Amino acid sequence: MPRSFSSRAPVDVPWYHRRQRQRWSPHDLETLRTLAAGNTPTRVIGLKLGRSEQAGHRMASRQGVSLKPVNQAPYGRHD
Repeated sequence: MPRSFSSRAPVDVPWYHRRQRQRWSPHDLETLRTLAAGNTPTRVIGLKLGRSEQAGHRMASRQGVSLKPVNQAPYGRHD
């Protein structure tokens, strides 16, 4: 007997799938640009935006935002 979808609890769904296929607001895009300029890791960017790390990568690429550090030590390192 196939399992119905209604028997699945909402807890089974990862948190970042809840915003899946939702449009990026201008505020989200500005936050992405700000965090990328601040040399923030992509995982942290995803957490702050409530999206997956891959979604952050994809949108940064579409917007032409570089996620590579520019003349800075990596996030959290103080050499």
